[in-house]
Amino acid sequence: MNTFDAGAIRQETDYVGEVQIPANKLYGVNSVRGFDNLSISPLTIAHYPAFRDAFAQCKWAAALANRTCGVLAEPQCDAIVQACAEVIAGHCDDSLIVDLLEGSGGTSTNMNFNEVIANRAQQLMGHTAGSYEVVHPNDHVNASQSTNDVYPAALKIATYAMLGPLIDEVQQLAASFEQKTAQFADILHLGRTCLQDAQPMRLGQLFSGYAALTHRLAAELVRVRDTLRTLPLGGTAIGTGFGAPAAYRASVYQHLVQITGIEYQAPSNAFDAMQNMDVFSRVSAELRTTSAALAKIATDLTLLSSGPVGGIGELKLPEAQAGSSIMPGKVNPVLPMAMIQLSFAVIGNDTAVAQAVQAGQLEINHFEPVVASRVFDSLALLTQGIQRFREKCIDGITANAERNEQHLTQSMAVATALVPQLGYARVSKLARQSVAQGRSLLSILEESGLMGQADAMAAIETSSRPVFEG
Repeated sequence: MNTFDAGAIRQETDYVGEVQIPANKLYGVNSVRGFDNLSISPLTIAHYPAFRDAFAQCKWAAALANRTCGVLAEPQCDAIVQACAEVIAGHCDDSLIVDLLEGSGGTSTNMNFNEVIANRAQQLMGHTAGSYEVVHPNDHVNASQSTNDVYPAALKIATYAMLGPLIDEVQQLAASFEQKTAQFADILHLGRTCLQDAQPMRLGQLFSGYAALTHRLAAELVRVRDTLRTLPLGGTAIGTGFGAPAAYRASVYQHLVQITGIEYQAPSNAFDAMQNMDVFSRVSAELRTTSAALAKIATDLTLLSSGPVGGIGELKLPEAQAGSSIMPGKVNPVLPMAMIQLSFAVIGNDTAVAQAVQAGQLEINHFEPVVASRVFDSLALLTQGIQRFREKCIDGITANAERNEQHLTQSMAVATALVPQLGYARVSKLARQSVAQGRSLLSILEESGLMGQADAMAAIETSSRPVFEG
């Protein structure tokens, strides 16, 4: 891509002084300042392709709008557009050096993209990187924009893109739970409340609850994703649109829709769009809710598969790996444990997002980088974690039908099923006798002649069916 000798250098100067830049890199002096001052995390702005692509898409749409408005000449626009396409293709990742968690309110990030795109456009037009003779990072690549509207716009676009695969994974997980619902439909199961024996049910009913929950989680993610389609592009620094031609805003959205295929739109109030990031509180809250809800399911699976001898042992999870370095043969529920641990991280990320959202001041929020870092982290954790949870755990779960039925029939939970035929007082007395003697209620019933085992099992079967449809 670059014709420069990798050992050569070029020099760029700002008001702080002069810096030396490898000639085969596309970043400039502002990127170097951001890198030197603000490299605090292990991730750069190129780490999440969706964020890199979103920034380049904004610059691409801006270039086309600026050409339409007469701000850019045709050759400048074409070169910027081609440079943006190369950024999206990942050809410039090694020049996107600014830290994702940089503390400049996004300015270092924006300028890193501006300089990389400008320098690559320069090369495409037959000029050297760093000279900015025909394409300047500020005057051309950043024309009609500011960090304050481009950064949050790119953040929304990237989050929208990353939510797509997550929603797919949650929907696939719901389908896996539906399959288990059907697979376990006829297995009698001891329902528990407060970890105590409660009522008869079917194991499939337990999984039907998981399926319904997961479908709901997916639906809520779809709903909140749609709120990200309103962008602050065209507001420039504070919402007035100063610095952009009058026709720019309508044009940039038209081009952005064509580039992305998504119906992004301008806000009804540009000042609100610049001042407030409450949409990310809602997005992050849904990510938190998803992680917490799935962690509850993971906890259930851990309990129900506990044992194999000293625990409940009603479910058998796929054996993923050895569970101990000292206890031979021990296998731990590592996938559910990972899902629970993942939820701790996502909940922590949500707290950081909430603090950043409330910390905005006056016309903008300059803590967008930490929102980007934490939201992207939650999205990546959930997308990858749910996929592994589904493929390596949920899809391979089997049930010990005999143990499920044994736990039910030997428990006092069957008492509830007998009340309609024997009455509460009589069943209560028999249940207390069962506990005192350490015998199953079914054996006491048969011995007393009140009800044969076949009739008792029929009552249990009836009580485990749902009273209401759906």
